[in-house]
Amino acid sequence: METDSKIFAVGPAAFRPRAHAAAIYMPLVEKGRPVLQGLLAIDFLAKEVLGWAQAMPKFSGDLVKYVQTFLERTYERCRTSYMEAVLEKQSYMLIGRHDVENLMRVDPASACLPNSLGLGNMEINASDAESVEVEMDMSELLLNLRPIKQENLIRDDNKLILLASLSDSLEYVADSIERLGKTSTRASNQGEENDMQKPPHHTRTRSTPKDLVSYAEEYRKLAIDCLKVLRIEMQLETIFHMQEMTSREYLEDQDAEEPDDFVISLTAQITRRDEEMAPFVAGSKRNYIFGGICSVASNASIKALADMKSINLFGVQQICRNSIALEQALAAIPSIDSEAVQLRLDRVRTYYELLNMPFEALLAFITEHEHLFTVAEYNNLLKVQVPGREIPIDAQDRVTEILSH
Repeated sequence: METDSKIFAVGPAAFRPRAHAAAIYMPLVEKGRPVLQGLLAIDFLAKEVLGWAQAMPKFSGDLVKYVQTFLERTYERCRTSYMEAVLEKQSYMLIGRHDVENLMRVDPASACLPNSLGLGNMEINASDAESVEVEMDMSELLLNLRPIKQENLIRDDNKLILLASLSDSLEYVADSIERLGKTSTRASNQGEENDMQKPPHHTRTRSTPKDLVSYAEEYRKLAIDCLKVLRIEMQLETIFHMQEMTSREYLEDQDAEEPDDFVISLTAQITRRDEEMAPFVAGSKRNYIFGGICSVASNASIKALADMKSINLFGVQQICRNSIALEQALAAIPSIDSEAVQLRLDRVRTYYELLNMPFEALLAFITEHEHLFTVAEYNNLLKVQVPGREIPIDAQDRVTEILSH
């Protein structure tokens, strides 16, 4: 058939996001959902040919195979686009790691991801405490990769937009062919029954083609991998910027009016990328992509104190100003849970503001909030030099005594 060559003669542009997509994501193609043209064409073709299969049960087996060939070639085309965007990048390598994969699977944020049945992973019902624990484990794992190098990140925003668009388009086609698969199975079975009724002029072996539903699963898995890469990528970008805290001195001589340059750069990047991806992914997926930033930024900020030799009160204000700027940028993303963002970044401000307290007041705080921070985090508050603050020689022993109860 000529259609075969025509559909695959479509140029690379058919597998690139539209230049002028709608300002916001639309869930229906009829309303403007920006499914990649190449995938829309395949979806249309599959529906047409499988419609013929229903109308002509005698040829249904061959027609279904024909559709499967299209689906296989299109999947390979999408896989190639995906690999071109992620090859040799740290986020791509990380999602293949067993420990990262396990954490991402149990992360409550993954509830928005489609599973192999085309439904959300709603079986993840974690408490807030469990959710925070998973976040902390993931951020610890990622922070241990420092220093993050720029060349290991996907710096081209167009590639990130492609991944977002590819994910949504693959999910659209996966849902569609899954529905078609159920119909074609009935048609194919009817065709086989008709074949059985024919006189056996000669023996013909029918190879069993891959089930259409299994193609849907492959498409959906690649869609999920795109989202996982984007989530990890944004977390790594956050660490890349925030790691500058450890090489900066926070001995300021005046009150902070602006966030640090690396925070300004990070917040601008978050805002820009969110706006660029907004037309291509649903709100829940945007939340997934950007929702991992806050816990990583919070943890990185608190851990940074361990690498500081000294900090003054203006330095504390500077770090608090940084966290406020980050909170504002994240809260501006419509799908983000702004209360959760505030809670996590409030923790950063609380931590650094403890440096303003006299030692006895700090002890009283630790007594009342011994589980708010770890033993190491409380000890780091004592180790850093704060001009004008007096720390007794036995300070660490006294803190340890409180925390050991």
